Amino acid sequence: MRRTIIVLTAVALSIAAVAANSRTSGGATYSKDVAPIFYKSCAECHRAGEAAPFSVLSYKDVRPWAKSIREQVASREMPPWHADPHVGEFSNDRRLSDKEIATVTSWVDAGAPEGNPKDLPKPPQFVDGWSIGKPDLILPMTEEFTLEAEGPDEYQYFEIDPGFKEDVYVQAAEARPGNCAAVHHIIAFVQAPPPPGRPAPKLTKEEIEKMRAQMEKDAIFYRDGFLMRTKADAPVYDDGCAIPSGGGGTRRDGGGEDGGPGLLLCGYAPGMNQAVFEPGTVKRIPAGAKIIFQMHYSKVTGKVEKDRSSVGLILAKAPPRRQIYTHGVSNNYFLVPPGAENHRVTACWTTKDDIRISTLMPHMHLRGKAMEITAFYPDGKKEMLLNVPNYSFSWQTVYYLKEEKSIPKGTRLMVTGYFDNSAKNKYNPDPKQPVRFGEPTYDDMMIGWIEYTVDKETLKPAAALK
Repeated sequence: MRRTIIVLTAVALSIAAVAANSRTSGGATYSKDVAPIFYKSCAECHRAGEAAPFSVLSYKDVRPWAKSIREQVASREMPPWHADPHVGEFSNDRRLSDKEIATVTSWVDAGAPEGNPKDLPKPPQFVDGWSIGKPDLILPMTEEFTLEAEGPDEYQYFEIDPGFKEDVYVQAAEARPGNCAAVHHIIAFVQAPPPPGRPAPKLTKEEIEKMRAQMEKDAIFYRDGFLMRTKADAPVYDDGCAIPSGGGGTRRDGGGEDGGPGLLLCGYAPGMNQAVFEPGTVKRIPAGAKIIFQMHYSKVTGKVEKDRSSVGLILAKAPPRRQIYTHGVSNNYFLVPPGAENHRVTACWTTKDDIRISTLMPHMHLRGKAMEITAFYPDGKKEMLLNVPNYSFSWQTVYYLKEEKSIPKGTRLMVTGYFDNSAKNKYNPDPKQPVRFGEPTYDDMMIGWIEYTVDKETLKPAAALK
């Protein structure tokens, strides 16, 4: 009897081995077929130290997630890409081809075999902690910040003096949170020094307080703790294009209408890809400038958290030719009614120069549903530059155009956002409340970020870094 059991067991093992070998030899394996796909399209986020829940760089880490991977890949939820494929072409398009999807799904259906480890391609190389590569310069917050365990979100601002004695030209920049559990987003701005010969006016404490009170009275925003929100009695303009300001917006250099905080250098947010510019195209940090960190902290862990975030810079190694600007086309006056499923809001900006657009980025909060960016040219023609029909707050994607888009002077750029403030929106904090522009995620925003260069501007070759 014992011999019979042994024989039957051996036969069963042999059959299983033959079946496994058959699947490995005839079908897709991780080592030969799937790893190249994961390395190319997934490893940027799915690796040790990043926000994704597992790494795709080894079979051991991937195998327990095989069924989930199949579901996410087959539904095209992963890799995440929310732009309409029929509008524009983007160099950072993460979508997998039909063939790649079929390879991954058939691999999982066959039992997710590893295959021969010798077939593995060379894994992609990453600098620990930085997606742009090893920075030439790292600028951390000057001190660690302590976030209390409970309470509403906080926007905190920190000033860093990099000590630049001459203009610095940045080829790539990345904002890096010191504590991902506490940091919702980072925006790093460049605050230029005051013009020479124009010293800051000396005001008394009473004069400063009076000026501040008047500014707050005139503004549509009020301060709620550490957050800026829209006043309840502020005027409502859902069609921002119908008012002279276009809806609010920001200046060409990224600064607000009140004059600050300044040039947008780089940012960090869930799912955001980092700022890497074409050779010769740079962002300029003037001599004597300060770097301002706008930090959005969320109290989600239920305990005291500490953070010291940083910005990493890769400096231009060749003479810079063009300076890149960031402009936010924003509507600050909208109101989304309670229960509205598809509320439309617009904002407009007309360019005063011939420009070339390189990137586009929609930004909304939890009620954000969709966004379009359309160009209305001086000759009467119009063209949609970006359509995001299924916006996700969890993926703050910057869309890099494959080829820069030439936009003639006088073109009106319209941003159209759609909001779902109904109970059907599973992310909606409270469908019974009207929603206005504000910093906390339970308020909302409607901004189309545009990065571009100005045709008539050329940086002098002598300005290259030494």
